[in-house]
Amino acid sequence: MPHQRNEDDHGSSPDNERQRQQGENHQEPVIRDNRKVDPVTGQARHPQGEHHAAAEPAAGPDAASTADSDGDALAQAEEILNGIEVPAEESVAQGAGYAEAAELKNDLLRLQAEYVNYRKRVERDRAVAGEMAVIGVLNSLLPVLDDVDAARQHGDLTDGPFAAIATKLETALKTYGLVRIDETGVEFDPTIHEALIQQPGEDIEVDTVSQVLRSGYKSGERVLRAAQVIVAVPA
Repeated sequence: MPHQRNEDDHGSSPDNERQRQQGENHQEPVIRDNRKVDPVTGQARHPQGEHHAAAEPAAGPDAASTADSDGDALAQAEEILNGIEVPAEESVAQGAGYAEAAELKNDLLRLQAEYVNYRKRVERDRAVAGEMAVIGVLNSLLPVLDDVDAARQHGDLTDGPFAAIATKLETALKTYGLVRIDETGVEFDPTIHEALIQQPGEDIEVDTVSQVLRSGYKSGERVLRAAQVIVAVPA
């Protein structure tokens, strides 16, 4: 029968095509809750949504690229940095650099301490040199002071220009720390007194300076010359 339609040769019939389209149209829709705030708890849930979206399989190469671009770049960078291992050679070199820097710092501190000590030593030596220079001048003037004392004892410097000059000289030497040792009635001190004569004394319990034959001098704590004295000893 030439006019009979063969469904196998010419495809599906119109009824079958209509039924297939109706079956596709009646497919149940898929509902997805994309809200970022949970309506029940009121808490944000977009991180879970993003994590769920990232966990879903991609439909193709474009979808995979989009999922990668939506990732946390900072977390990825941190993961990359944590995964990097420093080679042993670089670690050794870095440790050697720190050790070298510490050694250089210690050398600098030691050099600074040596410089401070050197400066203190130079200043101390300079002060000692200045003091010795003053002492040298004072020692050279002690005979002049002895002549002034002798002239004063003989009454030659009671008045007149020479008396004024002698007073000015003694005043000027005091400014350089010169102190006269000529007290009487004090306890004998062998560090500043030189006993030339001893004689019994009355109403004394210790050796006492009764008379000064030649004045002594000191500069600060340094004794330039001991005073020559007569000592009274207990009877």
